[in-house]
Amino acid sequence: MGDKTKLAVSPAIQVGGSLFTPDQLAKIGVVAGSDSKIEMTSFKQLYVEVTMDKQEAIQEELRLVGLEVNPAGFATKSLIACNFCKGAEVAGLETARILNQAIAGIATPTPLKVGYAGCALGTSEPLLKDIGVVKMRDTFDIYVGGEPKGIKATTGRLLCTGITEEQLVPVVSTIIEFYKQQAKGKEKFSKFVNRITMEQLKQVVA
Repeated sequence: MGDKTKLAVSPAIQVGGSLFTPDQLAKIGVVAGSDSKIEMTSFKQLYVEVTMDKQEAIQEELRLVGLEVNPAGFATKSLIACNFCKGAEVAGLETARILNQAIAGIATPTPLKVGYAGCALGTSEPLLKDIGVVKMRDTFDIYVGGEPKGIKATTGRLLCTGITEEQLVPVVSTIIEFYKQQAKGKEKFSKFVNRITMEQLKQVVA
C-alpha cells in the first residue's frame, strides 16, 4: 500500500461560504480511493489521506477542479472566512482571497487558525481564532490570541485598528513570522501572545 500522508483540502473562498461542488466531492472520492479516510476538521478543511507516492499527482488533480490543497498538521490553515453576506465588494472578498493565498500552508510551531469577517457581525467568529481580521468599512481591525477550547476559552484581543487593504497582508505575515521565530517549541499561539505581551506585538507590527 505504501506510506500515507494527509492533504488539507478546501474550496475556494467565495460568497456563500465553504461550498463544494458535486464534481469536486466526486473528485476527492476518486483520487483518495475507497480505502482512504477523509476527515472533516473544525477549520473548514477536509483531511484527505493519500499514499505518499501519489501525493503530487493527486494535489494537481484536486487543484484542477478548483480546490485548494495545503499541508495538514503544523501549518497555517486556509483562511476561515465568513459567507460575505453583505456582498463581495463590501465585505472584501478579493482581499480575503489575497490574504489566504499569502498565509495558507506556512509551517508553524502549532496549527494556526486565521479568521476573516467582512463586517462587525463576525459570523466566522474571528475573535475565537489565533489571528482574527475584521473589516470595518474601508479598513481592518486585527485581533490575536483567541482560544475557543477548554473551560477557560477566551476571545482575541485587539492588536491594531485602521489597517488599510495594502497593509493587511504584510501585518498578518509579520505576526506569523514573529511567532515562528520566537515560539518556544510547540507553544500554542494564545500562550505565545500572553508570554510575549501585547505591547511587544504592537511594536513588531508598528
